[in-house]
Amino acid sequence: MKNFNDKDFLLQNETAKVLFHDYAEKQPIIDYHCHLDPREIASDKHFDDLGSIWLSGDHYKWRAMRSNGIDEYYCTGKASDWEKFQKWAETVPYTMCNPIYHWTHLELRTAFGVDEILNPDSAKNIYDHCTEMLHRPDFGTRGLISKYNVKVICTTDDPADSLEWHRKIASSGFGTRVLPAWRPDNVVEIGKTGYRGYVAHLSEISGAAITDYESLIAVLKSRHDFFAANGCKLSDHGLCTFYNEKHTGKEVDSILKKALSSKPLDETEVRKYKTAMLHDLAVMDAESGWVQQFHYGPMRDNNTKLFQSFGPDAGCDSIADGIVAHSMAGFFDSLDKEDRLAKTIVYNLNPSDNALVASMIGNFQDGRSGPGKMQFGAAWWFSDSIEGITDQMETLASMGLLSRFVGMLTDSRSFLSFARHEYFRRILCNMIGDKVEKGLLPASEIRFIGEHIVKGICYGNAESYFGF
Repeated sequence: MKNFNDKDFLLQNETAKVLFHDYAEKQPIIDYHCHLDPREIASDKHFDDLGSIWLSGDHYKWRAMRSNGIDEYYCTGKASDWEKFQKWAETVPYTMCNPIYHWTHLELRTAFGVDEILNPDSAKNIYDHCTEMLHRPDFGTRGLISKYNVKVICTTDDPADSLEWHRKIASSGFGTRVLPAWRPDNVVEIGKTGYRGYVAHLSEISGAAITDYESLIAVLKSRHDFFAANGCKLSDHGLCTFYNEKHTGKEVDSILKKALSSKPLDETEVRKYKTAMLHDLAVMDAESGWVQQFHYGPMRDNNTKLFQSFGPDAGCDSIADGIVAHSMAGFFDSLDKEDRLAKTIVYNLNPSDNALVASMIGNFQDGRSGPGKMQFGAAWWFSDSIEGITDQMETLASMGLLSRFVGMLTDSRSFLSFARHEYFRRILCNMIGDKVEKGLLPASEIRFIGEHIVKGICYGNAESYFGF
């Protein structure tokens, strides 16, 4: 019987152990998409206790606690950090077979050196031990980032952001590069409440009037240039689906003016506007040499009561279904025909789209942009499990080049989530090791596999792909 969470955790064969310990384990981390707050890095924030760093903003844990019958008071309510942690410790034993059980114990071991299983009996000792460590000078946000050997972090930032915290970090001498990433969802989502107010805010920030589509694009271009001047190399879009609605420039301008006059838009108008805006933003990315990312497929904020009391990101999102292939292909093809298709990463939330995405990216690879111009993004959100990660990589391997994959990212708000890179690396090494053990890959090529494929997926591919 294998031990839980030891040095060979998840490594089910001897080749996997060699690949992980000799090649993957010591690789630095590039976390090219996350939701960390740059203000907290700039100030080297120290968290008060284990509850505050672990439970605040973590919708994965909230969902598990609700499923375990824990009252909302202990999730997003006003209970103390210790009370919330107690309820989380009560829940942990019942998360067995969910990846959150693995993440919990990996984070305890990698960040705090705690090998003890978290449950109600061990909760107080673990809480006190980790809280004491968090009060040490080297356990602020910067200390944790350094502890995990993170070389680059890309945050998620609105076009109206001042990027002041990124500049402060850059001038502070901190060894990890913390770069902004352009996330223009607020300007794309024309049908949402508050759109008119957002455009007014963007106009104020830029110092330029926005009265029509042309002036909006001009402001966005100036903000895009500002982000580039502050080290930005990536954009990111959170989409329900892809859009490829036929439209004219006159139509799109009329739709925007209608929205700015607070007149309701129909679904066709929304889709036409989103098609045009996403295309024009993609052109900016291509002209700047950025990588564009598309996270598509969620149904967000399904629980009206929680949304009204807490707001977005309360843990009430789910996987959507829908027809996406034709619009995705049309969107990329329209850019490719103009020779304006930037390096692109596509992340699908619905795992049933794995083969769709893996086959789609092969349509638009080229020999001019380096290996793997089009990327099938890492298993995301509800698929971030042993099975989901393995399925994403197996599908990519069967339809493209797994060897050119840019690998893992946290997509997290937690400074402890860097442990998920280790989780991913162990799964990767186990998957490839299993193929070697079964004779599906040659054992004589183990050195090449380790040096060029495992190291590449863990670190090197991302470093060269993003230009870090």
